Amino acid sequence: MLSRSCFNLLNLDDCSVTDRARIPKLMNVPGIITDFGGGGGGGEEEKGEVSPGVKNGSRRIIVANQLPVKAYYKEDEKEGKKWCFEWDRYALDTLILQLKDGLSPDLEIIYVGCLKADVELNDQEEVANFLWEKFRCVPTFLSLDLINKYYHGFCKHYLWPLFHYMLPLTSSHGVRFDRSNWLAYVSANKIFADKVYEVINPDDDYVWIQDYHLMVLPTMLRKKYSRIKVGFFLHSPFPSSEIYRTLPVRDEILRALLNCDLVGFQTFDYARHFLSCCSRMLGLDYQSKRGYIGIDYFGRTVTIKILPVGIHMGQIQNVMSLPDTAKKAKELKEKYEGKIVLLGIDDMDMFKGIGMKFLAMGHLLDQSPSLRGKVVLVQITNPPRSRGNDIKEVEEEVKKIASEINRKYGKPGYEPIVCINGPVSTQDKIAHYAISECVVVNAVRDGMNLVPYEYTVSRQSNNNLGKALGLGLNGERRKSMIVVSEFIGCSPSLSGAIRVNPWDIENVATGMTSGAMMNDREKELRHEKHYKYVSSHDVAYWARSFDQDLKRACEEHYHKRCWGIGLGLGFRVVALGPNFKKLSVAHIVSSYKLTNSRLILLDYDGTMLPEDKVDKAPSEEVISILNGLCSDPKNIVFIVSGRGRDTLSKWFSPCPKLGLSAEHGYFTRLSKDSDWESRPVPADTEWEKVVLPIMKKYTEATDGSSIEQKESALVWHHLEADPDFGIWQAKELLDHLESVLANEPVVVKRGQHIVEVKPQDVSKGLVFQSLLASMQSKGKSPDFVLCIGDDRSDEDMFESIASSLDNNSLPDNAEVFACTVGQKPSMAKYYLDDPAEVVKMLQGLSAASTAMQLASKSPVHQAASVEDLPIVKNHASFV
Repeated sequence: MLSRSCFNLLNLDDCSVTDRARIPKLMNVPGIITDFGGGGGGGEEEKGEVSPGVKNGSRRIIVANQLPVKAYYKEDEKEGKKWCFEWDRYALDTLILQLKDGLSPDLEIIYVGCLKADVELNDQEEVANFLWEKFRCVPTFLSLDLINKYYHGFCKHYLWPLFHYMLPLTSSHGVRFDRSNWLAYVSANKIFADKVYEVINPDDDYVWIQDYHLMVLPTMLRKKYSRIKVGFFLHSPFPSSEIYRTLPVRDEILRALLNCDLVGFQTFDYARHFLSCCSRMLGLDYQSKRGYIGIDYFGRTVTIKILPVGIHMGQIQNVMSLPDTAKKAKELKEKYEGKIVLLGIDDMDMFKGIGMKFLAMGHLLDQSPSLRGKVVLVQITNPPRSRGNDIKEVEEEVKKIASEINRKYGKPGYEPIVCINGPVSTQDKIAHYAISECVVVNAVRDGMNLVPYEYTVSRQSNNNLGKALGLGLNGERRKSMIVVSEFIGCSPSLSGAIRVNPWDIENVATGMTSGAMMNDREKELRHEKHYKYVSSHDVAYWARSFDQDLKRACEEHYHKRCWGIGLGLGFRVVALGPNFKKLSVAHIVSSYKLTNSRLILLDYDGTMLPEDKVDKAPSEEVISILNGLCSDPKNIVFIVSGRGRDTLSKWFSPCPKLGLSAEHGYFTRLSKDSDWESRPVPADTEWEKVVLPIMKKYTEATDGSSIEQKESALVWHHLEADPDFGIWQAKELLDHLESVLANEPVVVKRGQHIVEVKPQDVSKGLVFQSLLASMQSKGKSPDFVLCIGDDRSDEDMFESIASSLDNNSLPDNAEVFACTVGQKPSMAKYYLDDPAEVVKMLQGLSAASTAMQLASKSPVHQAASVEDLPIVKNHASFV
């Protein structure tokens, strides 16, 4: 099957200029992906061209484990047996078919997934072509062995229990991780990816991946097309970090989801757990901006969407209006005449809590003898979606409990628990909804569960059902009652339901009693509240909202340059602004050699020293490099750090010509032989008496945190604290301090794992301005500026440098290199990946200085040096 982009290539003679723009560029820079993402090893022009993209003709490619198509053999007199297909509108998994109601009618939708039938190899091509032509479906044909390992092995017997908080603690309690099943999962996802490649136009189309069966698919798609527009929605729960961390392939799955542009969850709890995993395992922070939660992942913003799935209102209302539905409802009403019917509809699954629901029914009858013979629990059980001993155990347990309760409380003409083994038709379900006074959903853990939504709509007025049930011409029945577990996704949206803890049998029994005996007026009010929400948050609303956010999340695709890095499932795309590039050692050394007056400003922690290193003192290699740079009389080299002056003096004592700026510029020393000078700030330090007690309270309450008392500032550190709690406490401390210090001459700032309070008019940016002014006063304005840092405080230096360029404070021919450590949003124009690259780059500059000095036959021209700078006791030159 040829993709649409392939047809464009086959018809080059007829292509317009716009069409030709879609052809991938040739690779001319190793390791860089093309602007159009056409292939895994593509390249991008060094000029940083930005494609405008193609906005027209976009389609939606919906990728799910199963296609919404029913397949069956049919006898034909002329052709014999042949495959027949039709839309499976009433199956359990019709969501991917229903979601198109929320999208534009003229929008083309393509479905990729497995068929619910075993198609012989010889028939697969014919079936695939037919499904494409008639249904716009692309089937993924998996072998039986692959299905067993991928779906039944890894998905249903490992991921499904783990995502529902069940750990395989023993061999008889769940299925332990099997690497062969994991490899089958990856292989199946690769087959899905290959099918997407067949039909996608990567410039235009949007891909929407559904559920946990395909969690590594985003990485495969992103590896092929760097700017692919891809969203993922998880229909199951996402477990807490304590559970998720037990997964041996946790990083691979987490990074795969981060290769999406938009990741959707049913509830805030599931999203919160995902964000916590990203923070704890990958060190990623998230921010909420204008109502949207975003994670910065190598320059790309991954948006988090929280929106529960809805139901298809029209489908249920149509079935309610069918004569057969009314007939079945009438039969059920006569069957349970005089009884209060409680209803349960669940899959046969260990997490649905059917057994505990039956125990609660037994407790209800035991505690309320007056309800014996009056209350009936009808339990419809859908067939299990997987197989194994765990399903057999659940079936046996449920059957045993029901039999025991029926034996104990039943009598001729009355059976307390009526079990109906499914599947049942949609008409049967709605008929049962219509005659039930209360629906009971008692799952111990469930992603969403739409049974309460369907029940609510089925209890709304309908003429046909109303007449059949003897409710009058208008069929007024606007009343319903729901008992729902607090551990399922739909619970937060059902504010009028009775929420229960499924593990508390007495609590569930009390809820069932209240639901059965509640007065009609109360039921009407609760029903009205639920119906208003369900009708306005249907599946169309869900699909439309997700689609809109996916388009918004992809708006910046063609405004950034992209690099692909990493192997296998560790692959990710680095996205940078058109003017933000990696600092090339060859480039900066070349500029360095051609300049005569250089200013070099270096942060220390996180820039020249990795944050996770225990011994913070500079290595012999760093000392040697700094001495090499300082030995060049054309250079002025400064360490600009937030650390105290005593520490910096001790650590850098082997560097006599190195300038030091401590506590973000509060103290400055031009060389080892110079005196420390401080900024002229207000002498009033009364604010410290307010700040210190507050910081001590937060330190006592936050294990792993500490306070650093500097001469000019107070700093609260939380690097060693729990990541989530530390960030939370830092935000609280920031707000607290800002409120109490509003009228004090200080600023409160957050940095990497710190909250700092320091005097106003003290910043690293002012250090740069002071040094620049001092050099200019000597007639030695720098024609080379290098500034490297990694923290938020270093952004002050970058901003100050940008300001100097804008107002022409630097020479027109000046070579300026403002460089941040790590790919992240910054005022700097360059970046280096880590401190090791910083040291390597500085080593290149130091070597260049040594080589130039050795090669020079004449005395080195004396440019600006540290000793040339004026030293004024009141530090006026540094203002």
